[in-house]
Amino acid sequence: MTEYKITDQALELQIQGADRLWAMRSHLTVPLADITGVSSDQTAVDPLRGGLKVGGARIPGVIQAGSFHNANGWIFWDVHRPGHALVISLQHEHYQALVVDVEDPEQAAAAITQALGRAV
Repeated sequence: MTEYKITDQALELQIQGADRLWAMRSHLTVPLADITGVSSDQTAVDPLRGGLKVGGARIPGVIQAGSFHNANGWIFWDVHRPGHALVISLQHEHYQALVVDVEDPEQAAAAITQALGRAV
C-alpha cells in the first residue's frame, strides 16, 4: 500500500512495508504542476497493465509493483488491490503515470484534485 502527503508544491508518496522491496522504491515526489490528471476510475487501470517489467514484481492477482514500460511510456506500480488503485497521470517526469494502492482512492483523488486547483 502507498500513503500520500500533499504539500503546497508537491505530492509525496510513501511506499509501505514489504512493498518497498517489491517496488524497489520507498518514496516518490512529484511537483503538483506536473500532474495532469488523477482518477480513482478502475477502468483507467486496465489499459496501463502489462508492459515490460524492468524492476519490481508482477504476480497476477497478487501484486504489481515497480517500474514497467509499455506503449504509453514508463509507469510506476504499487498495487495489491485493484479496487483501491489510484491513477496519477504526469507530464515532464520520468513516469507517464503512477498507479498506487491507497486506502480510499476516491478521497485521495478528490484531495489531490483540490490541491491542483490551489497550485495553479
